[in-house]
Amino acid sequence: MTVDLFSDTQTRPTPGMRAAMARAEVGDEQSGSDPTTNALCARVAELLGMEDAVFMPSGTMCNLAAILVQTRAGDEIVVDDQSHIYNTEAAGAAAIGGVSVRALPTRNGLYTPEQAAAAIRAPQRTAPRSALISVEQTTSFSGGSIWDLAAMRAIRDVAHAHGLKAHIDGARLLNAVAATGIPARAYAEGFDSAWIDLSKGLGCPVGAVLCGTKGFIVEAWRWKYRLGGALRQSGVLAAAGLYALDHHIGQLAEDNANARRLREALAGAPGLAFEPEAGQSNILSFSVAGLGITAAAFAEGCLAQGVRVRALGTEQIRATTHLDVDRAGIARAAAAIRAEAERAFARRG
Repeated sequence: MTVDLFSDTQTRPTPGMRAAMARAEVGDEQSGSDPTTNALCARVAELLGMEDAVFMPSGTMCNLAAILVQTRAGDEIVVDDQSHIYNTEAAGAAAIGGVSVRALPTRNGLYTPEQAAAAIRAPQRTAPRSALISVEQTTSFSGGSIWDLAAMRAIRDVAHAHGLKAHIDGARLLNAVAATGIPARAYAEGFDSAWIDLSKGLGCPVGAVLCGTKGFIVEAWRWKYRLGGALRQSGVLAAAGLYALDHHIGQLAEDNANARRLREALAGAPGLAFEPEAGQSNILSFSVAGLGITAAAFAEGCLAQGVRVRALGTEQIRATTHLDVDRAGIARAAAAIRAEAERAFARRG
């Protein structure tokens, strides 16, 4: 059986989650009468310390709705150059909202408050209006780096001091919580919008929850309708989220630990290069440039040995741990990745 480390989106609902979905009490989400969806939204709003929340089909829709509510056509938002918003959301902010994206150059997805301040444009008729700054916690394509709480708050304060909104792409926020022990509400404190994903480490089949003030959620709901995201008996899906919050939170720490185990098992493998902070959360990223082959070729070689990893660009490999991969799977993956590195290194020599 393949050890699938391509992404934590590959998780499948557990038997207990499926049972919870089957017995979910449902109503009509659009009229506010689905009790299970309402309970999930209240639970996540409390978790993040925010006034209100809305259930969304995806994290991408959470980001897009947050941008659309808090900007207008012709505005500019500030993100890191390896962020999900910038790289893998089909330029939704531009295509739908007419919003441009200023991507700050980073090594590991983390930029400084000074970079954020320098990116905010002085008001002038010929320039876009800086409107929103986004922080991705944890980072995604740059290897699961965890933002320091003080740095996040400093960037939040920079945004507010200049009249901008501050947003958290919290797809893996709870992995950061598991790694640091810092509550989710502490990370989200003072931000104008934030969300968590249900379909990654929490193991749900679909969904995310976007939070903010009551007024913000009214407008986010408006965009949810416009984008075709409004649902009916969404409690079947929301029940999976409630089950995950009750039963899968502890698994996130194990996922993080498995990423560290994989990193340790690959120490000294020929031709592989890791950033010093690699393996902080449940994502491990490394370069195969020292092997003289492309990342795609390396990923193909690993897959032939029963391990699926993700090639990013020409040199980077990303491996993401999750609840469907146990310690034995990590050991198998480490052996296969190391063996592929040794074969490629030998061929190069």
